[in-house]
Formats: sequence, C-alpha cells, structure tokens
Amino acid sequence: MGGEPAYVVDLAASDDETHRDRLRGVSNNRTLGTVRAVESLGTRQVYANPWMTVREDEIKRADGSSGIYGVVDKPDFALIIPLDGERVRLVEQFRYPIGLRRWEFPQGTAPDRADSGPLELARRELREETGLRAGRMIELGVLDVAPGMSSQRGRVFLATDLSEGFHEREHEEQDMRSAWFPRADFESMVSKGEISDAQSIAAYTLLLLHEHSQP
Repeated sequence: MGGEPAYVVDLAASDDETHRDRLRGVSNNRTLGTVRAVESLGTRQVYANPWMTVREDEIKRADGSSGIYGVVDKPDFALIIPLDGERVRLVEQFRYPIGLRRWEFPQGTAPDRADSGPLELARRELREETGLRAGRMIELGVLDVAPGMSSQRGRVFLATDLSEGFHEREHEEQDMRSAWFPRADFESMVSKGEISDAQSIAAYTLLLLHEHSQP
C-alpha cells in the first residue's frame, strides 16, 4: 500500500468546468458565492474490487495547510419506488456490513463499476430485483450517499404502470425476497425502525414532495 506512487490530478484534462471545480475544491453557493474549501494535489488508489475503489488524496486546505483525505468511489446508483395505487414494492436482503436483514426499495449500480445511463440502470435494477417492468418512470431527485467519505450519488425514480415478470437477480442477491406493502405499513415500519435504510427513507420523502407539488 505504502509503495504505490501518487499521481497528480490533471485539472485541465476535463472539459467539464463543474468537474474541474470539484477537483480544485471550489464550491458555488448561492448565499456565500464561490468558496474554495479544499484543493486536491494528488491521489493514489489503495484498494479496489469489482464494486468500489478506495483512494487517498493529498489536499491543501483554505488556510494553506496540507493533509490527506480518504475517499470511497462507487458508481452512481439508481433507486426505484415501484408504486401501484396505495402500495409500494420492497425488497429484503441480508446486509453484511451491519449483520441484519433489511427491507428497502430496489436499488443498485451497474456491474464491474461500469457507467450506465440513470434511466437504463433504473429499469434494469427494477427488473433484476423484483421482476417488475414499468410503463412510466419519473425521476424525483438526487441523493448524496455519504458525502463525508464517498463520491457516490444516486438518482431516485418513481415507477408506475407496472407489469409483473420474472426477476433476474445476481448471484450475490440469492437471499433476496420481494413483496408489496400498503403505504401506511411502509410508514409505520419506518416509524418503528423496521425500515432504516437511509436512501429508502430519503427517497420516500422525495415522493411525498413530488405528490404535494402536483395540482
């Protein structure tokens, strides 16, 4: 790990000004204006597997002091809320890091850290985990998973006009099951702590805001 050389991030290599600003540590805030918080000087990969990479960046803070920052990079994910009238479809699986089985909305990333279009990814994850096909998909918003440690973001989709089919789960999802729940039961499970997946709870909030915005 310690023998891997660091390399300097080439800020000019990206033609995306927003991406270059993120590498420089520049944030555009409506209230504060342009704020430079942390500048990335270089980075090295310390670990990788088919689902994520871990890197350590050399940084310079706003006061000029130097430091390091560990970042977990994972592909952006899609989370889908399958809605049929007053019921939602959830999946349950064993979450190894916390050692518990958890109900949550279907969600996932493309295999082998590949990039995939958000809508295409959402349709695939819905079909893969539940067997459902959606006649209509609406994007509700974007979630930052853990911005203090990870670059991963997720897009939330509302899936309606649903038809049943066979699931196409991956080998790692062999313990997964799926079921419909009345929305009242979903909300009760959140209140009781039976559903604690942060992305699912945040996604449901986006659904409520979407519904409140409709005439």
